[in-house]
Amino acid sequence: MSTRNFRRAADLFLDSISTFTTYELFPYDTFIFYTVLTSIISLDRVSLKQKVVDAPEILTVIGKVPYLSGFLNSLYDCQYKSFFLAFAGLTEQIKLDRYLHPHFRYYMREVRIVVYSQFLESYKSVTIQAMSKAFGVTVDFIDLELSRFIAGGKLHCKIDKVAGVLETNRPDAKNALYQATIKQGDFLLNRIQKLSRVIDL
Repeated sequence: MSTRNFRRAADLFLDSISTFTTYELFPYDTFIFYTVLTSIISLDRVSLKQKVVDAPEILTVIGKVPYLSGFLNSLYDCQYKSFFLAFAGLTEQIKLDRYLHPHFRYYMREVRIVVYSQFLESYKSVTIQAMSKAFGVTVDFIDLELSRFIAGGKLHCKIDKVAGVLETNRPDAKNALYQATIKQGDFLLNRIQKLSRVIDL
């Protein structure tokens, strides 16, 4: 986690969740805090439900950490306004944590990408007004946020500013495979042509 490998950290936290006994490092509720935070940006929705949302070890402790239950459950339940409120409540705790503090800005960005992606997954197109209402923020805020992430290639959609609409253009796995096959085919043909020239000589 301290080296920003949150996916590996989430796997390790989840593997040791039922056997954690190193209380000299930090209390169990802090361990659950780390587990939830790393899992949210590392796991897909189905895995998050199975390993975190419904995990009895997490359920017994999550209420002890302020805002953590709301943060996790509102994301899974698609209650985006509640999620942003819980997220705002957690920011100070994340900022003051010795392991997470160096990655504060990165983590905040990654969480927002996860939540925006989850929202946009349900739509082919949606108005910016509807999205801002769902998140409880202004249209200008959503517009600025999304434009940054779209420009950085983090979100697969485009903004129609005139119509005030977001149009998703999710990468098609079949299309990507087709493009990769064409590329490999071209490469192979070039190699064969070079080889035939050598043989002719």
